[in-house]
Amino acid sequence: MKVSTKKEEFLQESLKLIHEKGFKATTMRDIADRLGFDVSNSYNYIKSKQEILESFLFRTSNEFHDSMNNIMGSNYPIDEKLKQVISAHIKIASQRPYEVALMVNEWRNLKEPKYTQYVELRDTYEQKFGDLLKEGIDNHIFKAMDIEIATAVILSSIRWFYDKYTNDGKSNLNPIELERQIIDFVFNGVLL
Repeated sequence: MKVSTKKEEFLQESLKLIHEKGFKATTMRDIADRLGFDVSNSYNYIKSKQEILESFLFRTSNEFHDSMNNIMGSNYPIDEKLKQVISAHIKIASQRPYEVALMVNEWRNLKEPKYTQYVELRDTYEQKFGDLLKEGIDNHIFKAMDIEIATAVILSSIRWFYDKYTNDGKSNLNPIELERQIIDFVFNGVLL
């Protein structure tokens, strides 16, 4: 049984509240009220609301990157690498739906220099994904297609997945079955 610390509870409730109200509309007072303590106690856990956003965005983004790097560095054939990247994306989204929701909806609220750093991380991930598709095209495993469009379409098709787990924290969708269906859908569009 996992025991959560007060800080973990604070961060998770903050994350859920930001998801419900939006980053700009959520105040430190809202967070404190949700947890039943004074605003001044909030600062025992975190310096600012911006720090909450930065912490979750960069941690989750790094998790996506680590997963991508491990898969790209593997000896899997290129089509299996694509399957594994999609699978990893879905697993992270189902395990960390509120963090992924921040990545989709709230990253624009980062302040400089974190904003630029985050955009660079996101662009690097998308570039790696595009490189994966290009390698498959160059090796005649995937259909010839515009890589930028294919990257945007595939990533967009898996980006929404978090939403199924944030409404009530649960979903009737089996993530393994959904993963299989999404992979089948993508592969029907890219394989020769």
